[in-house]
Amino acid sequence: MNIGHIKSINGPVIVGRDMSKFKMREMVVVGEKKLIGEVISIEGDLGTVQVYEDTTGLKRNEEITSTGAPLSLKLGPGLLSNMFDGIERPLNKIKDEYGNFMPEGIGLISLDEEKLWDVKFLVKKGEKVKGGQIFGEVEETEIITHRLLIPVDVNGEIVDIVQDGSYNIEKVLIRVKNEEGIVIDVKMYQNWPVRIPRPVKERLKIDKLLVTGQRIFDVFFPIAKGGTAALPGGFGTGKTMTQHQIAKYCDADIIVYIGCGERGNEMTEVLEDFPKLIDPHTQKPLMDRTILIANTSNMPVAAREASIYTGITIAEYFRDQGYHVALMGDSTSRWAEALREISGRLEEMPAEEGYPAYLPSRIAGFYERGGYVNSLCGQEGSVTLIGAVSPAGGDFSEPVTENTKRFVNVFLALDKNLAYARHYPAINWMNSYSGYTEMLKNYYDINLDGDLPGLRTKFLYLLHQEAKLNEIVMLVGEDVLPDDQRLILAICKVIKVAFLQQNAFNATDTYVPLKKQFEMLRTIDLLYTEGMEAVKRGIPISKVKNDELYESVINMKYTVENDNLENIVKINNEIRDYYSNLISTYVGD
Repeated sequence: MNIGHIKSINGPVIVGRDMSKFKMREMVVVGEKKLIGEVISIEGDLGTVQVYEDTTGLKRNEEITSTGAPLSLKLGPGLLSNMFDGIERPLNKIKDEYGNFMPEGIGLISLDEEKLWDVKFLVKKGEKVKGGQIFGEVEETEIITHRLLIPVDVNGEIVDIVQDGSYNIEKVLIRVKNEEGIVIDVKMYQNWPVRIPRPVKERLKIDKLLVTGQRIFDVFFPIAKGGTAALPGGFGTGKTMTQHQIAKYCDADIIVYIGCGERGNEMTEVLEDFPKLIDPHTQKPLMDRTILIANTSNMPVAAREASIYTGITIAEYFRDQGYHVALMGDSTSRWAEALREISGRLEEMPAEEGYPAYLPSRIAGFYERGGYVNSLCGQEGSVTLIGAVSPAGGDFSEPVTENTKRFVNVFLALDKNLAYARHYPAINWMNSYSGYTEMLKNYYDINLDGDLPGLRTKFLYLLHQEAKLNEIVMLVGEDVLPDDQRLILAICKVIKVAFLQQNAFNATDTYVPLKKQFEMLRTIDLLYTEGMEAVKRGIPISKVKNDELYESVINMKYTVENDNLENIVKINNEIRDYYSNLISTYVGD
């Protein structure tokens, strides 16, 4: 056990002497309060430590004690339905024992070591096992079965195993003798360094849609399972609420929600709302498949920097069990600000807007840990990363947004004008894009009877045409436009109100199955093609734009049940009948 001594204190950054034998990224205990810290640089006899707790009251010459291990997480039963801080300390347990304020020096407590879990084994004595293999199961919640994994560096023969029964996480469940003859104890949990990605057997092609039930995502800007997405937007544009909708309705097995440096009231809303939400897929509490990591803006800045790595490590652990995980980072800008503050205290040379020069590599390192994989246990799993970005004043040219844009495949630009007009989700269809549309073409072909990518391209073209036409309308008015262009304006209004705008407070519209989304899109396309045919026949636009018919199409998101699409057929027939009668009246047979 190595011991150094504090030389200087600068907020969460401490410089110690007598630290030549310490290791980089080693976890240390600082001072008489035994604060948790991490070594971030060593130069000769001096070492620099970032401390994950409040350093108020520390004094020079207090001891810095090594632990011999990097900052690691306990990964095992007890993660689900729980809420942790940035270094996996359970906040509910801390509140019960210490009250509303977290004291310093409570140590690196994490999973409950006393709770008993019912273990069912899938292996037996004498059997050969290898790293990453599933050796047992625990019913952690009513929704999720926790699959117990052999540590990745353990391979050999089981020489001892306990019977099926109830055990705590510290109980030695099996003993494995490796090729060197060393017997290794395997417990219900394993430790893993947060900054090291967990290994996989192979990375697979990304070609499956993360179904969210939100039309603008599933159709226009799809997010793939194992993909990466950014949600940039200024204050009040709906980043948090959009992530809530995705978390509640997406078809991921497990949700990891990281409140990274968010305001206390926003995180409080998450903590109050999530336990009350019912999972629409299982009708069980959503928390049964959710892990919350709360690291508000008044918590130590170094712990905020660690919270992102804590979240992604937990997500990888469940991916390795064969689950599909969606991770919400709200917001990665606050994480970048923590990097900037620590970098400033280290007196490093700043790059653009004061951020450290290594900001792009840190952002890339985070998003690269997503993916769709074949895990070591032989099952497919994925981690989908959806990071909110909070550019000051909604300026997308600032460094965090620009660098995030380089490393994600889906860019969902939130627009304050849409948000203030109560158009939610406030995704700007002109500035957003998805790089997964081609990869998901086969998925759409298999699951839908029709060409959804073709319709998507057609409608995005119309929306871009509308943007150009609106510039003319603002100067000279709509009446000077030819009828075919006036029809485009009318249809684009229907697209925006009937399809892109979605009501989270309406039971029918808050979640829409992919099949209904496609049929809604086809109905709007039918309205456009029939209307354009009438315009080409010389029929006045005032007759082509029938208010009652248009209103019927706009309201189909409320009038058509998600599991019964008969009303869609009825609306389509009304469209055909109306334009057929209109053409025969004006043009004749």
